[in-house]
Amino acid sequence: MPISPSVRVATRFARGLLTALTISASLTAGAAAQSAPPVGHWLTEKKSGIIEIYRCVNGGETLCGRLAWFRIKPDDPNPQGLDLNDPDPSRRNQPLCGLTFMSGFKPVEPNKWEEGSIYDPDSGNTYHGTIKLRDDGTLDLHGYIGISLIGRSEIWTPYKDPVPRCPGH
Repeated sequence: MPISPSVRVATRFARGLLTALTISASLTAGAAAQSAPPVGHWLTEKKSGIIEIYRCVNGGETLCGRLAWFRIKPDDPNPQGLDLNDPDPSRRNQPLCGLTFMSGFKPVEPNKWEEGSIYDPDSGNTYHGTIKLRDDGTLDLHGYIGISLIGRSEIWTPYKDPVPRCPGH
């Protein structure tokens, strides 16, 4: 029995639709893989600290970060590694190790999080921040006051080894 022209058109349409859906699913899966959050351990640019980035408690996709390890130099004026510059005097005896100093980073596009806050324990100041996961697998942390064009960036690299114990612990 010969196939009617309308059945051939419908068959071609169905094949085309199936191909389009397959391509779309592949692209979506690729985009989802690219936008995986940078959860894990990161070595700071000067290799003086290891930061743990994690999903904030009750934050869904919002990211936070805490100091997992840091190096204390022999001549450091703060040999116990305390948060001596915290604006709140009641918190100046808390250890820097384990301190959450990054919070509120919300995903805005694949591989980019904004609207975060970064606390600098060296100065006691808090800055606005963005995180960008770069194509080479490194992380660009940018802190700024006011507008993001003015500020400072650091490039962090993934840290895969076991995290050392913090000084004094």
